[in-house]
Amino acid sequence: MKVYRLAREKYASPLSGKGAAIKGARWNPISVELIYTAQNRSLAMAEVAVHFTLATLPADYVMVTIHVPDDVGAKQLNERDLPEDWRDFPHPVSTQKIGSEFVNENKFAVLFIPSVVTQGDFNVLINPNHKDFSRIAIVAIEKFPFDKRIFK
Repeated sequence: MKVYRLAREKYASPLSGKGAAIKGARWNPISVELIYTAQNRSLAMAEVAVHFTLATLPADYVMVTIHVPDDVGAKQLNERDLPEDWRDFPHPVSTQKIGSEFVNENKFAVLFIPSVVTQGDFNVLINPNHKDFSRIAIVAIEKFPFDKRIFK
């Protein structure tokens, strides 16, 4: 399967959960490494676009295409599996606990988790500490100019 990550060019490669571990995010607390990707390019863009205005949008974004072998262990959570506050902004500690448990249990390399931004789509979280992580690879990095109409 292919998954997608929209990233600033200087952080596109190598794949690492270090950036997420520095700041923490919806699905991981500070110090827990996790790589955030999406099932499609549009969702990857939407997940980034919600954090910017046209004035604050950096010009150096690239779309990273990542290959995850089909036999890599994966788990899927659905909305019914999540706490009631999972969509809240700012993100709650309850969702960070889910990502932390996913990484610490280390049973799966990949976690499919519902997107807050696009109902019905899934983000794909990658555990960089899993034994199968070495089999997950970047296959393309391409410039990604945002369509300015999104930010009107």
